[in-house]
Amino acid sequence: MPLYKVNKIINLCMIFSENSRVWIYQSDKQLSDEQTAALQQQLNSFTTGWTAHNSQLKAKAEIRYNRFIILIVDESQAGASGCSIDKSVNYMKQIEQQFGINLFDRFNLAYRSGKEIVSVPRHTFEELLAKKIIDANTIVFNNMVQNLTDLGNKWEVPFKDSWHNQLFGSLVTQ
Repeated sequence: MPLYKVNKIINLCMIFSENSRVWIYQSDKQLSDEQTAALQQQLNSFTTGWTAHNSQLKAKAEIRYNRFIILIVDESQAGASGCSIDKSVNYMKQIEQQFGINLFDRFNLAYRSGKEIVSVPRHTFEELLAKKIIDANTIVFNNMVQNLTDLGNKWEVPFKDSWHNQLFGSLVTQ
């Protein structure tokens, strides 16, 4: 069965609360379609076996735009504990090694440039702001969202409506 059909079946069978916890890991580079498919299979295996204090977590993983790994846990059945979160962090470190990517650089910032998603280091992001390549209306990715509702409403937002504005707003010229 093709992976996309497996993912649809998983998503149809598991309905998640809008308050489900979310963790977003952004890769420093875009994965190929083949890498994304292989990684999605591994993430499905991880989330299927992910537990907290021997209780199965209602969890799933998504990869968006071949760049963002999103872990989702509906804590209405069992809450993610420190140990279970540590398991996921350690798993993501293994993913980094396997795929030759960096998932933990919080100042690798992503934005939309037309239909393309670009990620750059902080100093380059600041330069792009100064050159007006990135402006107040540029769509940026707020990887600090914490629940499924915010993932839908506050993840892909204009620069002016994101935490980016608080940190870099002085570089935006009107």
